[in-house]
Amino acid sequence: MPYFESATDRTRLHFVDYGPSDGPVIVFVNSSYFGTEMWEYQMLPLAAEGFRCVGFDRRGHGRSEDVWGGFDLNTLAGDLGSLLDHLDLRDVTLVGHSMGTLEVVRYLTLRGAGLVARVALVGAMAPGPARSEDHPGGLDPDLIRGFNETFRQDRAKFFSDGADAFFARHLPGPQVSDAYVAYMVERCLGATARAANALGDILPSLNLVPELVNIDCPVLVIHGSDDVSAPLALTGRRAADLIPGAELHVYEHAGHGLFATHADRLNDDLRAFAFAPRTTVEPTPVR
Repeated sequence: MPYFESATDRTRLHFVDYGPSDGPVIVFVNSSYFGTEMWEYQMLPLAAEGFRCVGFDRRGHGRSEDVWGGFDLNTLAGDLGSLLDHLDLRDVTLVGHSMGTLEVVRYLTLRGAGLVARVALVGAMAPGPARSEDHPGGLDPDLIRGFNETFRQDRAKFFSDGADAFFARHLPGPQVSDAYVAYMVERCLGATARAANALGDILPSLNLVPELVNIDCPVLVIHGSDDVSAPLALTGRRAADLIPGAELHVYEHAGHGLFATHADRLNDDLRAFAFAPRTTVEPTPVR
């Protein structure tokens, strides 16, 4: 199986590389707990159309190495950079979901947009849900810490109990099967306890506002109107307001798992966005 090494600490990370090597490049960055399997409804059809679709399993996830360290945002974003370097990718469309949007934003902060033509933030956790000076309407950090402690006590129950809301199964619109939900819960449990808990510990103090306002490439923000994992007003809409020139697409009756429930619409948006011309956007002051 294909692996590359993190430039930070030589952790072995599994990656997939689908489609023609000379196609337009889309690099997918996963949510917490999932490996690249979460993108099957994007990577397979887009690769069949001629896109080069690349993704990797975060450390402690999927088929990547089980390690204790490296779950700070700088190291995680560095792992993404190591993948781009390993495959010598250029003119990349970066697509992150949830936790993956944090790694995408931090990658741009650390290394700039030299290799990146454009960015799509799907179900964005950026700029962070916690209250801060830049985000007085955010959640109390102690509330997030309490949530993390509940998660630590019974991850299996958390995933099982939250699955219906994750896929907005109580709302009208496209639905996924019971079998698919069970499969995705199982995949979440494939992330190590260390990795799953460490990612949650990033959130209480997370504030990417100063980084979002300095993004200087085209950005598409895609978010579900009924996302309970990353509420639209706290994260996605705020990210779109902060990033210079960002475009926001809100999917009605969609939850956090819109990559599955609204796969066709998401693919249409990504397909059109990946062919958009590369432009430079001037940073704006914090709003």
